Amino acid sequence: MDIETLRARGAVGQVLADATIPELPNHYRGKVRDNYDLADGRRIIVASDRLSAFDRVLAAIPYKGQVLTQTARYWFEATADICPNHVLDYLDPNVVVGQRLDILPVEIVVRDYLAGSTGTSVLTLYKAGKREMYGVTLPDGLRANEKLPETIITPTSKAFDGAHDEPLTPAEIVGQGLLTASQWETLSGYALALFARGRELAAKRGLILVDTKYEFGTDGDGRIVLADEIHTPDSSRYWLADSYPARFAAGTAPESFDKDFVRNWVAARCDPYKDDIPDIPETLVLETAMVYIRAFETITGRKFEFPPQGEAPLARIRRNLASCFQTA
Repeated sequence: MDIETLRARGAVGQVLADATIPELPNHYRGKVRDNYDLADGRRIIVASDRLSAFDRVLAAIPYKGQVLTQTARYWFEATADICPNHVLDYLDPNVVVGQRLDILPVEIVVRDYLAGSTGTSVLTLYKAGKREMYGVTLPDGLRANEKLPETIITPTSKAFDGAHDEPLTPAEIVGQGLLTASQWETLSGYALALFARGRELAAKRGLILVDTKYEFGTDGDGRIVLADEIHTPDSSRYWLADSYPARFAAGTAPESFDKDFVRNWVAARCDPYKDDIPDIPETLVLETAMVYIRAFETITGRKFEFPPQGEAPLARIRRNLASCFQTA
């Protein structure tokens, strides 16, 4: 796979930047997904090719939505014996039909390594001198990107209306009434088991599953159900296992699926929070597409199946979802 192959396929002209489907009701457009809630309790989730960073959409990356949907499908199917998930059907490579859930107000990140760059990451907090965080105590002397003494859960509040996520401990989650003690026990047990399965299967593919985000909701019977996506390149951090020991010993960053070509290019040329985004070169867009495809193939061990040429992605999706129009 190279850039010229993608150019020959007309990849840039085949992106799904907008997934608006007027025949479907209750449209909610997120940064990268378009959601529709049907009257029968189903939720249609269309993964677009939009690339989001700096709280805005920067570009559309060919095949990104398909990669995320199909990677999550691989993992939903590989973990279905661990906990229930929201998946009901797949009607298109970019679409999952799921069960509509009441999303729980706690976001779960499971971590195996001292890594991360956000304000709530364990590495950021550790560098700031904190040793007690998220209800666990970390020892002194850990280095960046070092394996933690044990797998930990780092829950945060789900921020709304521009607020920031805040770190939580299990005691705070229950004490503040965000979850019941029983819900936390079930949810945390699911999260650790899902991560253990992910770590096991990733290792067989030459990968280290470093950390990952999970989102859970409850169905009409109050069951806790896994939602959103699982172990995708956007929700998880993967490192290449072969080079990790030498790079860690040398104090250099582990090798990963570097998808930040566009993000870094934009940040070097403007203030992305304030300025207009400059036109992104086609080569950068195609390089990012290749990284997503490589990630899918490495994570799943499956060959990426390009959609048929000659039909626009939105037209294909509308055709595949036509059966939902009558029940909308």
